Amino acid sequence: MEMAKGSIKELTIQSKALGEAVELLVYLPATFSPLYKYSILIAQDGRDYFQLGRIARVADELLHNKEIDNTIIVGIPYKDVNDRREKYHTRGEKNEAYIRFLGEELVPFLDEEFPTYQMGLGRALIGDSLGATVSLMAALSYPHTFGKVMLQSPYINDYVVQQVEEFKEPHLLSLYHVIGTEETAVETTHGKTKDFVTPNRRISEIFKQKKFSYFYDEFEGNHTWTYWQPDLIRALQMMMKF
Repeated sequence: MEMAKGSIKELTIQSKALGEAVELLVYLPATFSPLYKYSILIAQDGRDYFQLGRIARVADELLHNKEIDNTIIVGIPYKDVNDRREKYHTRGEKNEAYIRFLGEELVPFLDEEFPTYQMGLGRALIGDSLGATVSLMAALSYPHTFGKVMLQSPYINDYVVQQVEEFKEPHLLSLYHVIGTEETAVETTHGKTKDFVTPNRRISEIFKQKKFSYFYDEFEGNHTWTYWQPDLIRALQMMMKF
């Protein structure tokens, strides 16, 4: 039986929190029907996940093999490197507004637009690097809204560590977390190099201590899509099933 391909449509949502129109790339499974209910996977770095991550193709295959539940994937592209940093970095000027947009504007919009489960366990966030950071921060801010988070090589600073340590409801969140063993000198957008491995190992211990529902793995590789792309298969297999 030939594998059916889902479709990708573009939508726009007006965000009051951000004061701008936000573009969305939406993947609907080949068998999409308003008669079924769907889990939602929201991807930061939306265009990267569709182009470099080939996430639609991964979903087509996993749905075809019945390895994941009915899932709609919503990618949120960033405009440029500055826009990405402003929204995703914990010190970014638009970071708080962007997290508010995710929790208070995007979710109600998607629940109205599509037949979703309308509960935390039916919503997942995914991101790489800073996109993973903002996904985690959004889930910590709205744990009843987002029940699952997939972190591919997140940027971890002291503020993120503090937020995780102070988080009171770890039972509400299910986390998937990977980091590459070669991510010891990652070039940031500011032209500096940062060790990603040590802070990721540190926060991994905190996730375990706090008893989050938690999967952690270190892959042999660096801070690039060469490694995140193949990891997507396992991430979705593990996280996009009830």
